[in-house]
Amino acid sequence: MTHEASSEQLPWCCIGILYHPRKPESRQLGEQMVDLVLEHDLEAWLASAWDEPSVSGHMIDLDMVITLGGDGTILRAARMAASFDVPILGVKMGRLGFLAEVQPENWAEPLRKVLAGEYWLERRMMLEVQVLRRGLPLNVRGPELAVQALNDVVVSRGNLARLVRISTSIDGDYLTTYAADGVIVATPTGSTGYALAAGGPILPPELRNIVLVPIAPHLSLDQAVVLSEGVSVTLQVFADHPAMLTVDGQFEVELQDGDQVRVTAGADSAHFVRVRPRSYFYRTLMERLKSNL
Repeated sequence: MTHEASSEQLPWCCIGILYHPRKPESRQLGEQMVDLVLEHDLEAWLASAWDEPSVSGHMIDLDMVITLGGDGTILRAARMAASFDVPILGVKMGRLGFLAEVQPENWAEPLRKVLAGEYWLERRMMLEVQVLRRGLPLNVRGPELAVQALNDVVVSRGNLARLVRISTSIDGDYLTTYAADGVIVATPTGSTGYALAAGGPILPPELRNIVLVPIAPHLSLDQAVVLSEGVSVTLQVFADHPAMLTVDGQFEVELQDGDQVRVTAGADSAHFVRVRPRSYFYRTLMERLKSNL
């Protein structure tokens, strides 16, 4: 949907700008953006993207978040912003930048367009992840019983180079048991990440399907499976050594023999602010793939 600004009211009031704490240039750019936002008579708030307690506490007051970093910074922001329907404008200051919209050397013009209401919003599904141990929910992260992922959920063999067996069910019906290094449960957003490297398909970003991709399977199903919208995936681990759950590649939970990982489409979605044409995804994809050849 394209938002048009009127002379009476702009679409924004308070903008949060999140910089990467290990990239000093990102904070410097953030300070310049604060100045530009203030020039438009809007409020601006600058913080480290890694300061999750503070950022999460401010989300209710923000109308948009600008991230200065790579896709990892955007993934952090998405998990914090989705519950509040706060859209994200990504500025690429990392290596890949599949999710970013703006280049750091040419940020002022796109930002002015966005502040003037010349943009559209792209909606991307998220996953909700829960771990069950002996049938009871396990605290996945601090006191949280469930967490969200924008890219993927990975159940893998952990530190030892030994196969793990993962019994997989869809909506409670048994699908197969993978004997593999692991299994990736990815969103369409995550289909261009780890899932792609493991041989999975590329899905258009605004779909709401889940893709299931085994990692180095041995004598078991070796093809990716695209699942219908709205399904529930249950992965049960069978191993004589600790396995690992990884969410968006950013935090992990050690799994025990018999643990179940339940993954569903989340109730919340991530929203991205776009100024490029709606066909941008395929052009960006080819540019990124060619740049890595």
